[in-house]
Amino acid sequence: MDAKTPSPDKNIGIISEKLSLNRWQVENAVKLLDEGATIPFISRYRKEMTGSLDEVQLLQIKEESERLKELDNRRASIVKSIEEQEKMTTELSVKIAAAATMSQLEDLYMPFRPKRRTKAMIAREKGLEPLAHIIMEQQEKQPAAKAMEFINDTVATAEDAIAGASDIIAEWVSENEKARQRLRQLYEREATVYSKVVKGKETEGNKYSDYFDWSEPLKKCPSHRLLAMRRGEDEGMLRLSVAIDENRATETLRSIFVKGSGESSAIVSAAIKDSWKRLLSPSMETEFRNISKEKADNEAITVFADNLRQLLLGSPLGEKNVLAIDPGFRTGCKIVCLDKQGNLKHNETIYPHPPQNETAMSVKKLLTMVNAYKIEAIAIGNGTASRETEEFLKWVKFEKDIQVFVVSEAGASVYSASKTAREEFPDYDVTVRGAISIGRRLMDPLAELVKIDPKSIGVGQYQHDVDQQKLQKSLDEVVISCVNAVGVEVNTASRHLLTYVSGLGPQLAQNIVDYRSENGPFTSRKELMKVKRMGTKAFEQCAGFLRIRQSSNPLDASAVHPESYHIVEKMSQDAGCDVAALISDENKRKSIRLEKYITASTGLPTLRDIVEELTKPGRDPRSKIAVFQFADIHSVEDCRIGMVVPGIVTNITKFGAFVDIGVKQDGLVHISNLCARFVSSPSDVVKLHQHVTVKIIGVDLDRKRIQLSMKDAAEKKTCGKNAAER
Repeated sequence: MDAKTPSPDKNIGIISEKLSLNRWQVENAVKLLDEGATIPFISRYRKEMTGSLDEVQLLQIKEESERLKELDNRRASIVKSIEEQEKMTTELSVKIAAAATMSQLEDLYMPFRPKRRTKAMIAREKGLEPLAHIIMEQQEKQPAAKAMEFINDTVATAEDAIAGASDIIAEWVSENEKARQRLRQLYEREATVYSKVVKGKETEGNKYSDYFDWSEPLKKCPSHRLLAMRRGEDEGMLRLSVAIDENRATETLRSIFVKGSGESSAIVSAAIKDSWKRLLSPSMETEFRNISKEKADNEAITVFADNLRQLLLGSPLGEKNVLAIDPGFRTGCKIVCLDKQGNLKHNETIYPHPPQNETAMSVKKLLTMVNAYKIEAIAIGNGTASRETEEFLKWVKFEKDIQVFVVSEAGASVYSASKTAREEFPDYDVTVRGAISIGRRLMDPLAELVKIDPKSIGVGQYQHDVDQQKLQKSLDEVVISCVNAVGVEVNTASRHLLTYVSGLGPQLAQNIVDYRSENGPFTSRKELMKVKRMGTKAFEQCAGFLRIRQSSNPLDASAVHPESYHIVEKMSQDAGCDVAALISDENKRKSIRLEKYITASTGLPTLRDIVEELTKPGRDPRSKIAVFQFADIHSVEDCRIGMVVPGIVTNITKFGAFVDIGVKQDGLVHISNLCARFVSSPSDVVKLHQHVTVKIIGVDLDRKRIQLSMKDAAEKKTCGKNAAER
């Protein structure tokens, strides 16, 4: 099939219409994904096949394709079940085939679903279904008299017969597709979420006091508030409900089922009310609680994923000799010295702070280590005694300029106690491992943070309350995207970093490390094919993202894929030079006419990428790191309303950004105080670890809370720019 020949698959059409993409783009993307290609690989190296779709678009296609496959599988299961019951009709078959959502499918299947013994089932067993049909038609003017015909051994009176028939009608109403859709629309427009304190839990649940008597339209309830209330409910402090006005609901149902004003219609009307209270209301509440939870989860997961991406793509110091400090008071400051590759060369502890106050000895040891290990930068963890250690370093007279950086410790303790840390440093305790992690984070945050469960890094909101499987999947996709965007030096990368490279995974990553240990550094990308279980497909997926700087072929250190080496070699021949000269000589690159190298499989998008890569082969897309210094305040008590101070963004949520101003308690810049203009999402204005200027607008000493504003500080002059421009 030609790359742009339409596919007969109806799901391709559904996806292309929903995402406003060409059919052929979606078809080729789905085909590549089904063949095992990764999103980073498709985005980077198969642009001609997809029309240069980016990773976001490809992920949307993947998710929509998976959703539709799940829908089709459920559709087939439902058809099989109904056919086995011998109840399938042409009309029903058409409706099932046309159902576009899981809720529509389940509504159609509801009357045929095997169910526990219900009141309607008992009434049917008593032979009352014909009476229910008669009443439902609403033509019978004397239903009580008609009901007399249905008295038998199990039905004592006409009233019992009508009651049983009403139970059947109530079930019909609750299982009617049109009724459920109309109620669903009503819930979408008018549902209210209510939160009440559980009686007797007022004191114990004080942290949820904002929600002791709370209500608001469900569609306007932000994700963080809904997740907070649900957590309160899970802890037994709050009672939540989702409801619509009962009269509105029953009137909607009557408009569908009631056909007149006679006695039969009155019975149907009463059955509708019973159906609403007993069957539909609980069912709809459960459905919309689940829908709202899923929506809140998705929003929280999106925030978490965005924050994680920013954290992983944080500015690296690069290959420098680093002294890292895990600061502390009583237990001292744990110090490690790392070489340019992050290998541990030395460790010890100094005690510059109370109660020991060994200042002179600490300075002497520090200077000795800095000189002995040719230290070029110092990393200080931002936990206990961080500011005090930073102040202490200001008094140390180094023989050369040494930059001092404060590094986030989030998740370092988790890493230091992990199996990974024990494997890397079996002879050292958790304190030394934690300090090593701090130093390596400064050198390359991506390479170090991939070793830690993202949920332990603390850059999200309510991460333990959302769907854990969906969260893990989303975060893994972010890590894979970031690792492949930066590229990986195959001869120095850890097994954990290699695991996330396109096409590898845990086993191949370990095999690469084992091969490296047994045979020494890789000398070319071709040599990767000697790795155990490295097949042609895996090589195709991973090769472009792996760098080998010491290779004799300069393209092995670039993002040019081996499948395109012949193109670069032809370009260099045409330019009258070798590949190395083509990379180093801008004039020779400018002489290249891309149109000359277009083939059936290689178009201008790939050729432009190749030339761009030749300009700066293997360049790191991350920004350069900058030194930051806090103002001269050290505790919440030092904060005064009106102060304008520098800070570092530590977390971003849907309602604002948390900023570290150096007082051991992050302050909150509410979304309304981020910028003078309207802000729909905090991430439009700030990025994680961004250096900002804030004004203190509120201090609550009792609750240790600090309110900050960026729009009232110097930062307001740049808040109109998109954060990505900074």
